[in-house]
Amino acid sequence: MGESRSHKTTANRLARRLGTDYHSDKGVDIVTDSVAIEVETEGNVSDGIRQLQGHKKPVYIAGANQATVEEALEKTTGTTVGVMDSQGNIVKPSARQKRWR
Repeated sequence: MGESRSHKTTANRLARRLGTDYHSDKGVDIVTDSVAIEVETEGNVSDGIRQLQGHKKPVYIAGANQATVEEALEKTTGTTVGVMDSQGNIVKPSARQKRWR
C-alpha cells in the first residue's frame, strides 16, 4: 500500500517546520536531536505507537487529519506518547523528557 497524500503532505510540512528531512523509508518519519514524530492516517495509529518504541526523547504521533488526532488521543491515553495535529500544534504533550548525561 502506498503512502497517502495527506500523510506525505503532513510529514513534509512538519519536517520543514523543524528544519529537518522527512524519511519516507522504514523507521520513524521525522527525527531530530530533541524529538521523534511518526505521522499517521486514520486506522494506523497503533502502528505508529509501535514505531516510536525505544526512543528516549519526546515522541509524538502527528495526525494527518482531525479524525486521526482523535484516534491518537484515545490510543495514547496512559502512555508517554504525545499527539500533535497536522500543523505541528501539540494537543497532548509527550511525557518523555530528553535525558542529559
